[in-house]
Amino acid sequence: MLRLLGVSSPATVVPWMTTGKSPPRVVDNAWACGNCVRPMGIAPGGEVNPFEGKNSFDGETFDKVTLERANLGDREFSDCVFRRSRLSEGRWTRTRLEGCIFEECDLRQADVTMLSLRGVTFKACKLMGINWTKIAKFPDVSFEDCDLRYTVMDSLALRKTRFLRCAITESVFASMDLSGAVFEECRFAGTRFDDCDLRNAQFPRSSDLFVDPAKNKVKGAHVPLETAILLATSFGMRVLGFDGEDRDV
Repeated sequence: MLRLLGVSSPATVVPWMTTGKSPPRVVDNAWACGNCVRPMGIAPGGEVNPFEGKNSFDGETFDKVTLERANLGDREFSDCVFRRSRLSEGRWTRTRLEGCIFEECDLRQADVTMLSLRGVTFKACKLMGINWTKIAKFPDVSFEDCDLRYTVMDSLALRKTRFLRCAITESVFASMDLSGAVFEECRFAGTRFDDCDLRNAQFPRSSDLFVDPAKNKVKGAHVPLETAILLATSFGMRVLGFDGEDRDV
């Protein structure tokens, strides 16, 4: 049964010039483009790539790194902090993150295929358009103040996962195990839950949430009063005290 809540270091830029239009190529451990040669570790935009030539990182902090569309796959990060970095459309294939924190990072449309998440926290990050379906099994992750619009999650186990003050609009959750998960002060406009286990999940102070009990397991879920009203309305019912025509009843 449903329970009603409230009712019961800046990146260093290395200047380089190019006179040709051909794409960069590797020449003796250096990138070459046109008549320009620059050392490996310098991204195509001229930014230093702190991940180049190294596969394991422990206790490091990456601040204001700009590496869009970078290949960050097949690496291990332990107890690292990513802060105010632009890593949109990056490829994190088969990378392992353990005890890591992402703060104010742009990770839009990242490829997270087989990304392993163990004790990872995302804070105030842009995570729009990510399909999390193919991440490694048994993720341990939390989200705070994140933009998760256009998210896709399918057939994942996120039991007791915490989502705090996140925008999760226009998203899809399908065949998910979200039992015991907490979605606090989250926004759900346009988001769909299909065949999900939401037993004992909590949605305190969340808005625009609609969950169809016929399509999801919802026993013990704590939902806002607004959700109960939306559900009743979807069945053509009117809720006394919340209908403009109540005075005629």
